[in-house]
Amino acid sequence: MRRTRPEDSATAVSAFVDIMGKANVLTTGRSTERYVKGNRFGSGRVLAVLRPGNLVEIWRALQVCVERDLIVIPQAANTGLTGGSGPGDQDYDREIVIISTLRINQIYLINDAREAVCLAGSTLHELEEILAPHGREPHSVIGSTSIGASVVGGIANNSGGSQVRKGPAFTAHAIYAQVGIDRKIKLVNHLGIELGDDPVHVLDSLQSGVWGAVDAAAAPQEGSRVPYSDHVRRIVGTPARFNADPGFLFEASGCAGKIFVFAVRTPTFPKEKNTTTFYIGTERPSELEQLRRDILRSESQLPISGEYLGRSAFDLAAKYGKDTFVGLKYAGSRQVGRLFAVKSWANGIFAKLPFFGPTFADTIAQRAFGLLPEHLPQRMRDYRDRFEHHLLMVVGDTQKQETEAFLSSFFAQSGRSGSFFVCTDDEATSAMLHRFGAASAMTRYYNLHRKDSAGMITFDVALRRDDEDWLETLPPEIAEQLAVSSYYGHFFCHVLHQDHVAKEGVDPTELKKRMTALLEARGAAIPAEHNFGRLYQLPSALEAHFTQLDPCNIFNPGIGGTSPHKNWGESTPREHEAEA
Repeated sequence: MRRTRPEDSATAVSAFVDIMGKANVLTTGRSTERYVKGNRFGSGRVLAVLRPGNLVEIWRALQVCVERDLIVIPQAANTGLTGGSGPGDQDYDREIVIISTLRINQIYLINDAREAVCLAGSTLHELEEILAPHGREPHSVIGSTSIGASVVGGIANNSGGSQVRKGPAFTAHAIYAQVGIDRKIKLVNHLGIELGDDPVHVLDSLQSGVWGAVDAAAAPQEGSRVPYSDHVRRIVGTPARFNADPGFLFEASGCAGKIFVFAVRTPTFPKEKNTTTFYIGTERPSELEQLRRDILRSESQLPISGEYLGRSAFDLAAKYGKDTFVGLKYAGSRQVGRLFAVKSWANGIFAKLPFFGPTFADTIAQRAFGLLPEHLPQRMRDYRDRFEHHLLMVVGDTQKQETEAFLSSFFAQSGRSGSFFVCTDDEATSAMLHRFGAASAMTRYYNLHRKDSAGMITFDVALRRDDEDWLETLPPEIAEQLAVSSYYGHFFCHVLHQDHVAKEGVDPTELKKRMTALLEARGAAIPAEHNFGRLYQLPSALEAHFTQLDPCNIFNPGIGGTSPHKNWGESTPREHEAEA
C-alpha cells in the first residue's frame, strides 16, 4: 500500500538522473535485484537504486527524497545476514530508494594511523590493506573482512568481531544526515575535524582530503567504558555483548541505518605478529567451558580469538563452503566478492528462465568445486572423526609456550576427553577459513534443498557469561522438525551462531518463536552482533532510540518489526518475518 504520488516518483527519478547520471540510477527489476536481496533475506520492489559517486551527490539525492516523501535505505556492501540493508516484505506506505555507497570508499589515516576516517563505502578489506604497512588492523578481521563488509556497516550494526580483546565496533565520532521532526534535513559533523559550515563544502572537502592534522582534533576520548577484555572476564549472569546494549548506542554506532552516515572516525589496533593457532578437540562441551573459565580467570593476557565449530558445522562447511574456502585462500577476498556478485547476477537471470530456478548458479558452483581435491589438512579431518566439538584458539607470539603448557596440563587431568595440536601456518589459515565458511555453507545447503525445506531459521545469540550448559539441546518435538542444524561462534564471549533448516511442511516462523522463547528463558540476548534486520523483534527501549534518531521514520523503516509507515504510524501487528 504505497501512497507516493506517481508524479512525485517520476520527478524524483528525473532529479536523480540529473544529479548522478542515468547509468547510476537503476530502476529495472534485473538491475536492482542484487541490491534488494541480501546474503540470506530480502524482498520487495524499489523505485530506484542510486549509485552516487561522491558525498555531495548523496546529500542532493537525500534532499530530493525528503521533498518527494520517499523512503531511504542506506546500503554499502549488502553483506548482512538479517536483511537489514534492503527492503522486507512489509506494508510500506511510500516508494523506496536504496542509496548504495560502494563507489565512495576513500580512507584517511590520522594520528600516526591510530585512527582512520572511513567514508561511507569503504570496506574492512580496504582498511586492512591500508593499515598493514603501519603494523595495525581494523576492528574486524577475516570474518567480515573476507566477505567485503563495510566499515560504516559494522559500526551501524555494533558488529562484534571474532577477536576477544576488542568488543563491539563503536565510535562516537561520525558525520551524518538526519531528518528532524520538522522534516528538514541537516548535516551533523561530530568527526572532530574542522570542515566549515556549508554542507556541500563540508562534504566536498571531507572527500577530497583538503584538510590535515591541524584540522583534526587529537584522538577523542571514548568515555570511561571498561575495556572489553576486562568486561568479558567477568563470569556473571548477563551476556557480554549484544545489539541492544545501551552502552554501545550513540548516533552512528548501532544506528541500523536510521540516519545516513557519510563517514566515521574509528580507532585502529596494533596487529599481532607471529601468532600461533591451537586446534582443540573434545567430546564434551563441559570441557570447553571449563577451559574457557580457566583462561578468563587467569592473569595472563587473553587469547586473540577463540572460535567454536561443532561437527555438523564442520561437515557443512567442508561440503557446501568449499568454494568460499578455495576462493579466499587462493584468490583473496576482493575476487571472492566479485565472484559472489556474478553468482547473484546469474541466479537472477536463471530465475527468469524455465527449468532453471533462482539457485541454479549455486548448483553449478557446488558441482564444479566438488570436483576439486580435498582442501582440508589431514590433521583437521582426523580431529573431525575423533571429536564432536572443535575450538580454534589464536594467541600472540609471547603466549605460545605458556598456552601450550596450559593445554597440556589441562588435558592431562584425569577424565578429560580432549586433545590439541599446534597448527602449521597452512593449517592455521585453513582452520580459520573453514570456520568462517560455516555461515555461507548453511545458506548454500538451503539454496540447494529449497524444494524439500520450509525455510532457514537462524539465530545470533549472546548467552549468559556464566551459562555452563552453553550448547543447547533442543526438545525432541522441536528437533524432529529440523532437517539440519549448525552451531559455531565466538566462544570466549559466549556468542553463538545457530543455523537451522526446517523440514518441508513446517511453519518456520512459528517454530522460531518457540526456539526464541527457549533461549530467552536461559537469559540469552538476541541478536548478538548482526543487528535486528527483518528477522528479530526490536525491544521497546531500542525502538525509542531509533525514534529519536529518525522521528519521521524516513530511513530504513520497518527495521526490527517496527512500523514501516511515515511518522511511525500504525501498521499491521508486529510479527517476525517468515524466513522462507
